Amino acid sequence: MEKNIRENIEFGILNIDKPAGWTSFDVVNHIRKKLGLKKAGHLGTLDPNVTGVLPICLEKACKIQEYFMHKDKIYIGKMKLHKEIDEKKLKEEMKKFLGVINQLPPRISRVKRVLRKREIIKFELLKFNFEAREAEFIAEVEAGTYIRKLIDDLGKSIGGAQMSELRRIKAGIFSMEDKEFCSIDKFDKAIEELKNGNEKFIRELVIPAEIIKKIVPVIEVKEEFANKLKNGSPIFDEMLVDLEKGKKIIDKKEPFAILCAGKIAEIAKFTDKFEQKSILAKPEVVL
Repeated sequence: MEKNIRENIEFGILNIDKPAGWTSFDVVNHIRKKLGLKKAGHLGTLDPNVTGVLPICLEKACKIQEYFMHKDKIYIGKMKLHKEIDEKKLKEEMKKFLGVINQLPPRISRVKRVLRKREIIKFELLKFNFEAREAEFIAEVEAGTYIRKLIDDLGKSIGGAQMSELRRIKAGIFSMEDKEFCSIDKFDKAIEELKNGNEKFIRELVIPAEIIKKIVPVIEVKEEFANKLKNGSPIFDEMLVDLEKGKKIIDKKEPFAILCAGKIAEIAKFTDKFEQKSILAKPEVVL
Protein backbone atom coordinates (compact mmCIF):
# COMPACT_ATOMS: atom_id res chain seq x y z
CA MET A 1 0.00 0.00 0.00
CA GLU A 2 3.00 2.32 0.36
CA LYS A 3 3.59 2.23 -3.40
CA ASN A 4 1.43 4.18 -5.82
CA ILE A 5 -0.64 1.99 -8.13
CA ARG A 6 1.62 2.51 -11.13
CA GLU A 7 4.65 1.33 -9.14
CA ASN A 8 2.67 -1.72 -8.06
CA ILE A 9 1.68 -2.55 -11.61
CA GLU A 10 5.11 -1.98 -13.13
CA PHE A 11 6.77 -4.30 -10.62
CA GLY A 12 3.98 -6.76 -10.02
CA ILE A 13 2.56 -10.17 -10.90
CA LEU A 14 -0.99 -11.21 -11.79
CA ASN A 15 -2.28 -14.70 -11.04
CA ILE A 16 -4.70 -15.23 -13.92
CA ASP A 17 -7.19 -18.05 -14.38
CA LYS A 18 -6.49 -18.87 -18.03
CA PRO A 19 -9.71 -19.65 -19.89
CA ALA A 20 -10.10 -22.48 -22.40
CA GLY A 21 -9.59 -21.43 -26.00
CA TRP A 22 -6.94 -18.80 -25.21
CA THR A 23 -3.24 -19.39 -25.75
CA SER A 24 -0.89 -18.30 -22.98
CA PHE A 25 0.38 -15.59 -25.35
CA ASP A 26 -3.21 -14.36 -25.88
CA VAL A 27 -3.56 -13.85 -22.13
CA VAL A 28 -0.20 -12.06 -21.83
CA ASN A 29 -1.00 -9.81 -24.78
CA HIS A 30 -4.43 -8.94 -23.38
CA ILE A 31 -3.00 -8.05 -19.96
CA ARG A 32 -0.15 -6.01 -21.46
CA LYS A 33 -2.44 -3.92 -23.67
CA LYS A 34 -5.05 -3.31 -20.96
CA LEU A 35 -2.36 -2.06 -18.55
CA GLY A 36 -0.47 -0.08 -21.21
CA LEU A 37 2.79 -1.93 -20.59
CA LYS A 38 5.77 -2.52 -22.86
CA LYS A 39 6.52 -5.94 -21.41
CA ALA A 40 4.74 -8.84 -19.74
CA GLY A 41 5.52 -12.56 -19.60
CA HIS A 42 3.95 -15.73 -18.24
CA LEU A 43 5.55 -18.27 -15.91
CA GLY A 44 4.90 -21.49 -17.81
CA THR A 45 2.85 -22.21 -20.93
CA LEU A 46 -0.58 -23.81 -20.83
CA ASP A 47 -2.07 -25.39 -23.96
CA PRO A 48 -5.08 -23.52 -25.42
CA ASN A 49 -7.68 -25.95 -24.00
CA VAL A 50 -6.04 -26.18 -20.57
CA THR A 51 -7.29 -23.80 -17.88
CA GLY A 52 -6.05 -22.55 -14.55
CA VAL A 53 -3.13 -20.85 -12.86
CA LEU A 54 -1.12 -18.68 -15.27
CA PRO A 55 1.04 -16.14 -13.38
CA ILE A 56 1.95 -13.07 -15.46
CA CYS A 57 5.01 -10.91 -14.69
CA LEU A 58 4.48 -7.23 -15.44
CA GLU A 59 7.08 -4.79 -16.80
CA LYS A 60 10.13 -4.75 -14.46
CA ALA A 61 9.03 -8.03 -12.86
CA CYS A 62 9.97 -9.68 -16.18
CA LYS A 63 13.59 -9.21 -15.11
CA ILE A 64 13.11 -11.73 -12.31
CA GLN A 65 10.80 -14.05 -14.26
CA GLU A 66 13.43 -16.78 -14.36
CA TYR A 67 13.46 -17.13 -10.55
CA PHE A 68 9.76 -18.01 -10.44
CA MET A 69 9.89 -20.53 -13.27
CA HIS A 70 10.98 -24.20 -13.25
CA LYS A 71 8.98 -24.92 -10.09
CA ASP A 72 6.72 -27.92 -9.48
CA LYS A 73 3.18 -27.79 -10.87
CA ILE A 74 -0.08 -29.39 -9.71
CA TYR A 75 -2.93 -30.34 -12.06
CA ILE A 76 -6.33 -31.94 -11.84
CA GLY A 77 -7.78 -33.52 -14.93
CA LYS A 78 -9.90 -36.20 -16.55
CA MET A 79 -8.89 -39.07 -18.79
CA LYS A 80 -10.98 -41.30 -21.04
CA LEU A 81 -10.03 -44.99 -20.92
CA HIS A 82 -10.22 -47.04 -24.11
CA LYS A 83 -10.85 -50.37 -22.39
CA GLU A 84 -12.53 -51.54 -19.21
CA ILE A 85 -10.29 -51.72 -16.16
CA ASP A 86 -11.14 -52.02 -12.48
CA GLU A 87 -10.28 -49.20 -10.10
CA LYS A 88 -7.69 -51.16 -8.12
CA LYS A 89 -5.75 -52.12 -11.26
CA LEU A 90 -5.83 -48.52 -12.54
CA LYS A 91 -4.42 -47.22 -9.24
CA GLU A 92 -1.64 -49.82 -9.36
CA GLU A 93 -0.65 -48.79 -12.89
CA MET A 94 -0.66 -45.10 -11.98
CA LYS A 95 1.68 -45.77 -9.03
CA LYS A 96 4.27 -47.15 -11.45
CA PHE A 97 4.80 -43.62 -12.81
CA LEU A 98 5.79 -42.13 -9.46
CA GLY A 99 9.40 -40.98 -9.12
CA VAL A 100 11.78 -40.03 -11.92
CA ILE A 101 10.57 -41.12 -15.36
CA ASN A 102 11.85 -40.72 -18.92
CA GLN A 103 9.45 -38.70 -21.03
CA LEU A 104 9.54 -37.96 -24.75
CA PRO A 105 7.83 -34.62 -25.54
CA PRO A 106 4.83 -34.89 -27.90
CA ARG A 107 5.30 -34.15 -31.60
CA ILE A 108 3.35 -30.90 -31.39
CA SER A 109 5.63 -29.46 -28.67
CA ARG A 110 8.12 -26.69 -29.40
CA VAL A 111 11.00 -28.39 -27.62
CA LYS A 112 13.44 -30.88 -29.08
CA ARG A 113 12.00 -34.41 -29.04
CA VAL A 114 14.56 -36.20 -26.92
CA LEU A 115 13.99 -38.26 -23.78
CA ARG A 116 14.02 -36.10 -20.67
CA LYS A 117 14.01 -37.10 -17.01
CA ARG A 118 11.07 -35.65 -15.07
CA GLU A 119 9.88 -36.34 -11.54
CA ILE A 120 6.29 -37.34 -10.87
CA ILE A 121 5.66 -36.44 -7.23
CA LYS A 122 1.99 -37.41 -7.06
CA PHE A 123 -0.29 -39.20 -9.54
CA GLU A 124 -3.52 -40.32 -7.90
CA LEU A 125 -7.08 -41.20 -8.77
CA LEU A 126 -9.74 -38.82 -7.45
CA LYS A 127 -12.89 -40.28 -9.03
CA PHE A 128 -13.58 -43.31 -11.18
CA ASN A 129 -16.61 -44.10 -13.36
CA PHE A 130 -16.35 -47.70 -14.52
CA GLU A 131 -19.37 -47.58 -16.85
CA ALA A 132 -18.29 -44.38 -18.59
CA ARG A 133 -14.62 -45.46 -18.54
CA GLU A 134 -13.68 -42.05 -17.20
CA ALA A 135 -11.23 -41.19 -14.42
CA GLU A 136 -10.45 -37.93 -12.62
CA PHE A 137 -6.89 -37.54 -11.34
CA ILE A 138 -4.48 -35.21 -9.60
CA ALA A 139 -0.84 -34.92 -10.66
CA GLU A 140 2.00 -33.04 -8.98
CA VAL A 141 4.98 -32.92 -11.32
CA GLU A 142 8.33 -31.34 -12.01
CA ALA A 143 8.22 -28.33 -14.32
CA GLY A 144 8.42 -29.34 -17.97
CA THR A 145 6.36 -32.51 -17.56
CA TYR A 146 3.71 -33.08 -20.24
CA ILE A 147 0.52 -34.32 -18.57
CA ARG A 148 -1.06 -35.31 -21.89
CA LYS A 149 2.00 -37.50 -22.60
CA LEU A 150 1.85 -38.92 -19.05
CA ILE A 151 -1.73 -40.05 -19.68
CA ASP A 152 -0.81 -41.41 -23.10
CA ASP A 153 2.07 -43.42 -21.60
CA LEU A 154 -0.26 -44.75 -18.90
CA GLY A 155 -2.65 -45.79 -21.67
CA LYS A 156 0.02 -47.96 -23.25
CA SER A 157 -0.04 -50.15 -20.15
CA ILE A 158 -3.84 -50.34 -19.73
CA GLY A 159 -5.12 -50.62 -23.30
CA GLY A 160 -5.29 -46.92 -24.15
CA ALA A 161 -6.14 -43.61 -22.46
CA GLN A 162 -6.35 -39.99 -23.48
CA MET A 163 -6.65 -36.76 -21.52
CA SER A 164 -10.03 -35.08 -21.91
CA GLU A 165 -9.74 -32.16 -19.45
CA LEU A 166 -6.91 -30.45 -17.57
CA ARG A 167 -6.70 -27.61 -15.10
CA ARG A 168 -3.57 -26.29 -13.41
CA ILE A 169 -4.27 -25.52 -9.76
CA LYS A 170 -0.76 -24.58 -8.63
CA ALA A 171 2.42 -23.29 -10.29
CA GLY A 172 5.31 -22.85 -7.88
CA ILE A 173 4.15 -20.48 -5.15
CA PHE A 174 1.05 -19.38 -7.10
CA SER A 175 -2.23 -21.19 -6.52
CA MET A 176 -5.91 -20.98 -7.40
CA GLU A 177 -6.46 -20.69 -3.63
CA ASP A 178 -4.69 -17.30 -3.57
CA LYS A 179 -6.99 -14.34 -2.93
CA GLU A 180 -5.48 -12.57 -5.97
CA PHE A 181 -6.36 -15.44 -8.37
CA CYS A 182 -8.74 -13.93 -10.92
CA SER A 183 -10.51 -14.47 -14.21
CA ILE A 184 -9.98 -12.34 -17.29
CA ASP A 185 -13.43 -10.82 -16.70
CA LYS A 186 -12.58 -9.82 -13.14
CA PHE A 187 -9.32 -8.28 -14.33
CA ASP A 188 -11.12 -6.35 -17.10
CA LYS A 189 -13.65 -4.97 -14.60
CA ALA A 190 -10.81 -3.86 -12.32
CA ILE A 191 -9.26 -1.99 -15.26
CA GLU A 192 -12.57 -0.24 -15.98
CA GLU A 193 -12.74 0.83 -12.33
CA LEU A 194 -9.16 2.10 -12.55
CA LYS A 195 -10.07 4.22 -15.58
CA ASN A 196 -12.87 5.73 -13.50
CA GLY A 197 -10.40 6.64 -10.77
CA ASN A 198 -11.02 3.67 -8.47
CA GLU A 199 -7.76 1.73 -7.98
CA LYS A 200 -9.07 -0.48 -5.16
CA PHE A 201 -9.86 -3.52 -7.31
CA ILE A 202 -6.69 -3.61 -9.41
CA ARG A 203 -4.63 -3.07 -6.23
CA GLU A 204 -6.29 -6.18 -4.77
CA LEU A 205 -5.25 -8.25 -7.81
CA VAL A 206 -1.64 -7.16 -8.40
CA ILE A 207 0.85 -9.17 -6.34
CA PRO A 208 3.98 -7.11 -5.49
CA ALA A 209 7.07 -8.75 -7.02
CA GLU A 210 8.57 -8.61 -3.52
CA ILE A 211 6.87 -12.00 -3.17
CA ILE A 212 10.18 -13.32 -4.52
CA LYS A 213 11.19 -13.29 -0.84
CA LYS A 214 9.33 -16.61 -0.60
CA ILE A 215 11.75 -18.12 -3.13
CA VAL A 216 15.18 -16.64 -2.43
CA PRO A 217 16.86 -15.41 0.79
CA VAL A 218 16.79 -11.67 1.49
CA ILE A 219 19.43 -9.37 2.95
CA GLU A 220 18.96 -5.70 3.72
CA VAL A 221 21.19 -2.84 2.59
CA LYS A 222 21.25 0.57 4.28
CA GLU A 223 19.06 3.17 2.59
CA GLU A 224 21.95 5.58 1.92
CA PHE A 225 23.36 3.09 -0.58
CA ALA A 226 20.18 2.95 -2.69
CA ASN A 227 21.64 4.96 -5.60
CA LYS A 228 24.82 2.87 -5.67
CA LEU A 229 22.70 -0.27 -5.97
CA LYS A 230 20.72 1.23 -8.87
CA ASN A 231 24.02 1.89 -10.64
CA GLY A 232 25.11 -1.74 -10.28
CA SER A 233 27.54 -1.42 -7.38
CA PRO A 234 28.86 -4.66 -5.82
CA ILE A 235 27.87 -5.31 -2.20
CA PHE A 236 30.43 -4.20 0.41
CA ASP A 237 30.51 -5.09 4.11
CA GLU A 238 29.59 -1.58 5.26
CA MET A 239 26.44 -1.58 3.10
CA LEU A 240 24.73 -4.39 5.01
CA VAL A 241 22.27 -3.70 7.83
CA ASP A 242 23.07 -7.09 9.38
CA LEU A 243 26.59 -8.12 8.34
CA GLU A 244 26.54 -11.53 10.06
CA LYS A 245 23.21 -12.56 8.50
CA GLY A 246 24.28 -11.15 5.13
CA LYS A 247 27.52 -13.14 5.04
CA LYS A 248 25.73 -16.38 5.94
CA ILE A 249 23.34 -15.94 3.03
CA ILE A 250 25.96 -14.74 0.56
CA ASP A 251 28.39 -17.56 1.36
CA LYS A 252 25.85 -20.12 0.16
CA LYS A 253 26.71 -18.98 -3.37
CA GLU A 254 23.03 -18.96 -4.37
CA PRO A 255 21.02 -15.99 -5.73
CA PHE A 256 19.52 -13.72 -3.07
CA ALA A 257 17.42 -10.55 -3.03
CA ILE A 258 18.61 -7.18 -1.79
CA LEU A 259 16.04 -5.19 0.17
CA CYS A 260 16.59 -1.44 0.42
CA ALA A 261 14.10 0.99 1.97
CA GLY A 262 11.49 -1.76 2.03
CA LYS A 263 11.75 -2.52 -1.70
CA ILE A 264 13.59 -5.18 -3.69
CA ALA A 265 16.47 -3.36 -5.37
CA GLU A 266 18.21 -6.25 -7.09
CA ILE A 267 18.99 -9.94 -7.24
CA ALA A 268 22.64 -10.63 -6.51
CA LYS A 269 25.03 -13.55 -6.24
CA PHE A 270 28.30 -14.36 -4.48
CA THR A 271 31.39 -13.71 -6.55
CA ASP A 272 35.09 -14.41 -6.11
CA LYS A 273 36.14 -12.46 -9.21
CA PHE A 274 37.02 -9.28 -7.33
CA GLU A 275 40.39 -8.83 -5.64
CA GLN A 276 39.12 -6.73 -2.72
CA LYS A 277 38.19 -9.04 0.13
CA SER A 278 35.53 -6.62 1.37
CA ILE A 279 33.39 -7.17 -1.73
CA LEU A 280 30.86 -9.87 -0.98
CA ALA A 281 28.67 -10.11 -4.06
CA LYS A 282 27.78 -8.64 -7.43
CA PRO A 283 24.34 -7.93 -8.91
CA GLU A 284 22.76 -10.30 -11.43
CA VAL A 285 19.56 -8.31 -11.93
CA VAL A 286 19.30 -4.61 -11.04
CA LEU A 287 15.74 -3.41 -10.59
